[in-house]
Amino acid sequence: MYSFDSRIRYSETDENLVLRIPALINYFQDCSTFQTEEIGAGWHYLHEQGLAWVLAYWQIDITRLPSLYERVRVGTVPYALKGFSGLRNYFMDALDEAGNETGERLAVANSFWALMDMKEMIPARMTEEHQSRYTLEEKLPMEYRDRKIRLPKEGGIEAAPLTVHAHHLDSNGHVNNGQYVAMAMEALAESGKQIAAHVPEGDGRNILRLRTEYKKQARLGDTLTPFFFEETDEEKGTRLCTVDLRLRGESCCVAELTYF
Repeated sequence: MYSFDSRIRYSETDENLVLRIPALINYFQDCSTFQTEEIGAGWHYLHEQGLAWVLAYWQIDITRLPSLYERVRVGTVPYALKGFSGLRNYFMDALDEAGNETGERLAVANSFWALMDMKEMIPARMTEEHQSRYTLEEKLPMEYRDRKIRLPKEGGIEAAPLTVHAHHLDSNGHVNNGQYVAMAMEALAESGKQIAAHVPEGDGRNILRLRTEYKKQARLGDTLTPFFFEETDEEKGTRLCTVDLRLRGESCCVAELTYF
């Protein structure tokens, strides 16, 4: 396990001074980036080989989002490596003012990554050297959902298209994983008058789960068209909102948010 401690910064919070969902994703991504750099398997190591880890799936279960200036511990646990794929858990825990654990797990996540040949854009099988740099551990306790997100065959509400700008991109020249989620949530919020039932009041603190499936890479200047779908589970008291970001008519990224 690898972890680091932090405080929630003003720049990471929303209008209610609560950590934004994309900022939570950034914490998790930064954590695994720090770990790979520390073990000598980071961006430069892979870039020299023409390789990169590309995220294919997130599942993030949220108990509570922390507020401004709260102390937190962010960690990651790689638990499986096989062929071209790698699986990781993440967590964010609450700390007290002295930096001690409180026992409160704020969020836990599962993720599926693919090692890619960035020139050919095809999966690349890991070598023994790649695998030897990682210490695998037991996966964290959580409900593990399938990484394929189901979309209704019909229906959906089309929203205003989104253009990919430079600030959406990462070092690979593609839209960053967290930026897809930010774009989906932004489109959802901006369409609130049209589909008010899809948008919970407040700032997202009532999001129970986020699942995101990444299917294609969007680049600078691309146009993504969001389509929204909604389902309600009266028995559980939850609402499922799914945003399908489509690139040239094909699904690029699907973000599924479960609210209570």
